Amino acid sequence: MDRIYLCLAHMSGKEQQYIQEAFDTNWVVPLGPNVNAFEEDLATFANRREGAEPLQKKVVALSAGTAAIHLGLIMLGVGKGDEVICQSFTFAASANPVVYQGATPVFVDSEPDTYNMDPQLLEEAIKDRMAKTGKKPKAIIPVYLYGMPARIDDIMEVARRYEIPVLEDAAEGFGSRYRGQVCGTFGDYGVMSFNGNKMITTSGGGALICPDEETKKRVMFYATQAREPFPYYQHEKIGFNYRMSNICAGIGRGQMTVAEEHIRHHQWVHEEYVKRFSDCPEIVVHTAPSGEMEPNYWLSTIRFEDGKHTVDGGLLPLIEKLSGLGIETRPLWKPMHLQPVYKDAPAYVNGVSERLFSCGLCLPSGPYVKEVELNYIVEKIKDFL
Repeated sequence: MDRIYLCLAHMSGKEQQYIQEAFDTNWVVPLGPNVNAFEEDLATFANRREGAEPLQKKVVALSAGTAAIHLGLIMLGVGKGDEVICQSFTFAASANPVVYQGATPVFVDSEPDTYNMDPQLLEEAIKDRMAKTGKKPKAIIPVYLYGMPARIDDIMEVARRYEIPVLEDAAEGFGSRYRGQVCGTFGDYGVMSFNGNKMITTSGGGALICPDEETKKRVMFYATQAREPFPYYQHEKIGFNYRMSNICAGIGRGQMTVAEEHIRHHQWVHEEYVKRFSDCPEIVVHTAPSGEMEPNYWLSTIRFEDGKHTVDGGLLPLIEKLSGLGIETRPLWKPMHLQPVYKDAPAYVNGVSERLFSCGLCLPSGPYVKEVELNYIVEKIKDFL
């Protein structure tokens, strides 16, 4: 059997058509028809709401999801001396752009049902930071971990009460919904990622969901080196080279034709893991705690409740054994407040993310995981147990 990866890129077959058009018309730069059309496709996708009028948000295609977080922070005025509340249980790219701006990340732990930011702990952190620093945090960055919607209504309620803007990191939550609305469209800004292992890919890339056209233009200004509208090159702000190429956007246009198909497949894979591990009391498959949440299940994850399979015990030997059998797995994210690079950052923890990191495992979930692969993965894990 070929190696089974966590989430391998899957092409629709239409990508080459758009790439060829880019070459034929010599649009091989970070702008062009594919970029414009991809942004429109993304906006249409993100703005849909079940049982309600579509939103009117705009989208800017960028070189990476990390670039989108960085530009979102710039648009929110985050700078030196500021603090930004970040989810601790996530990938480092959610927090690193805060440091790019000379600001300090303040980490908040997760609640156990969604694995995402705990709204109550969020409020405690805000109150404590205000008491200690004399000012409010500049922004809040919740994350949709492995595609699971956060309790975004509760997070937004806290954010509005303290008048703190929200930048949603939906890099792993492309197409996930909360109460019929796409994740990444609740806050002031939202982030998408199209890395090679995401729900759809542009080989590398991301996007920033913006509130309106005027804001989109401002984001594009910063994403293209902040060049002022003069007949010569004049720069009054620091800008960045963050725009997506027309070729990568062509890949994205092809991927959008199978986006819904990819989401449905990941959801099916999750359902199959739930069924197949139902006879294993020591294994819990992470599942949406509420019908209001519609995860994309970018990666299906399990946790071991037997106390034997932890990162300090049997979990790493299991990962090594599965790898030798051609199955890629990995532990859940190591929380940011445990990362050496952030050892001095303020953190408000409750033990949830540390426990999940200690006993959690990501399983292959992508479009190439079919019935045969599922049988093989589950069989080998059960054999090991």
